Amino acid sequence: MSDTLFKEVHYSLGGLIHDIGLGRIGLPDIQRPFVWPNAKVRDLFDSMYKGYPVGYFLFWQTGAEDTGSKVIGAEAKQKAPSLLIVDGQQRLTSLYAVLRKEAVLRDNFEHEFIRIAFSPLDGSFAVPDATTEKKPEFIPDISEVFGRSTHKTIRDYIERLSAARAAAGKEVTDDEEDGISNAIERLTGLANYPFIALELTQSANEEQVADVFVRINSEGKKLNQSDFILTLMSVFWDTGRTDLERFSIGTRRPIPGGGASPLNPIFQPEPDQLLRVDVGVAFRRGRLEHVYSILRGKDLRTGEFSAGRRTEQFEKLREAQGRVLNLTHWADFLNVVRYAGYRNLRYISSEGALLFAYQLYLIGRTEFGVEPFVLKQTVARWLFMSLLTGRYTSSPESRYEQDLALLPQTNDPDAFVKVLIDVEVATLTNDFWTQALPLELSTSASRSPSLFAYYAALVLCDAKALFSKSKVADLLDPPAIGNKKPLERHHLFPKRFLHKIEITELRDTNQIANYALVEWDDNIAISDIPPSTYWPKYAGRFSDAELIDMRRWHGLPEGWETMDYQSFLQARRPLMAQVIRAGHARLTGA
Repeated sequence: MSDTLFKEVHYSLGGLIHDIGLGRIGLPDIQRPFVWPNAKVRDLFDSMYKGYPVGYFLFWQTGAEDTGSKVIGAEAKQKAPSLLIVDGQQRLTSLYAVLRKEAVLRDNFEHEFIRIAFSPLDGSFAVPDATTEKKPEFIPDISEVFGRSTHKTIRDYIERLSAARAAAGKEVTDDEEDGISNAIERLTGLANYPFIALELTQSANEEQVADVFVRINSEGKKLNQSDFILTLMSVFWDTGRTDLERFSIGTRRPIPGGGASPLNPIFQPEPDQLLRVDVGVAFRRGRLEHVYSILRGKDLRTGEFSAGRRTEQFEKLREAQGRVLNLTHWADFLNVVRYAGYRNLRYISSEGALLFAYQLYLIGRTEFGVEPFVLKQTVARWLFMSLLTGRYTSSPESRYEQDLALLPQTNDPDAFVKVLIDVEVATLTNDFWTQALPLELSTSASRSPSLFAYYAALVLCDAKALFSKSKVADLLDPPAIGNKKPLERHHLFPKRFLHKIEITELRDTNQIANYALVEWDDNIAISDIPPSTYWPKYAGRFSDAELIDMRRWHGLPEGWETMDYQSFLQARRPLMAQVIRAGHARLTGA
């Protein structure tokens, strides 16, 4: 039989809590957003109280042996963690937080104690509320039980219950006192509750750990490289991981107290996405495959680990993250995205392109010293190109790696700009504009990169929405967000009309060449009216010159409203490609 990657270890609950307190077991979730509701914590204690099994833990030996390293939480630990929790983090967080009366961090980044009430009279657990607070039968917070003498807890509870009973003309019976004593002793005895942990050896690599996790936990999320790096950050630089999470939350909602904020409608990256930017800036790495080992202090040539090397690599990551989370850098980059014509994440087909563009912006600004105006234009052009061509939609890590490798070794700003423009010119050839792009527009994919590039081009060209006096850019940036979007994707040949002429397949009716951006009211009013009927009516709103511009920016060939449907699609695609090219020309100054 081959050697196993794990060993079975028996713990008591008290032993686990003790090892976490010492720092031997790394518990990242004490400082991670805690997602379990208190009702689930209540059920966990109820099951343990009844003697039911509540699952096992999966630990991974990290091999950390040096003391003095930064570990979990704000308090200094006596030991560096030698075990990381792979499975069972929420359970162990719950148990540790309750037994040690330590606050957990909720997803709103506010600290909160987990309070569980207990009634020794019937052995029931409850999430405290106004009802339990008024009932003398309940101990309002079992954390207090674990932090004091069992004898004193029993005595104080019986005295309090007796006083309440006396006020009602009743008393606590001897049998009840015996039951109360047994129940509280059983509760405090949970410190001896037995757990089994499977400890994966240090020889297991991250891919093996991920595979083990999935095989034993069918409901679990398959761990990826960023999960392992974030776990290492929890151990050796916990504030760094917390900063990533705070920044991510801040892009979605205002930070309490006001002030500078990363809040925006264009890009709300997850912590692991921000981590990818960190890694690209710090190590010029697109693949995370080796970054985990680098951050553990591994020499990729010799395979040896070094605490000093680990400290050095984390310092690089720390310095890079300072640039990534700099609010001035972030705000300037979002302006680059807007400058490229993209005003809302809804119309961005690849977040990976945004991540790499942010890396380029930071490297160009903080390492190559590219003049701000030139950097803005250059990165915007790159972003437009990469989104239009779907550069990072397939095997993005390989593409990141290849593109980072193109950057000059010297910090010459002109060389940096030249590399990016050379790639752009080689990608967006005349054949691309006239042949490949019209073919790309022959699709019904609702999130087609070419469709969203067309919308961006309308923004860049200051085009107005179809049948509207308002610019597309203004309608994509409404002053207020109502129940309906200001702009709607309108079927130029309405679906119901197409159904009447026996064109019913979605791949035909939803061709992106059949879409145009119109204001919501107009979209509703047109409904299923055929274009030969509604076009003359709406065209009457505009002058001949305005109609020429409208047809040009919306790719409408002369007499389009009377064409048969397939001929219309074939005629419109090259015209849409010309609009996208015109938008790109606005970026390049051509």
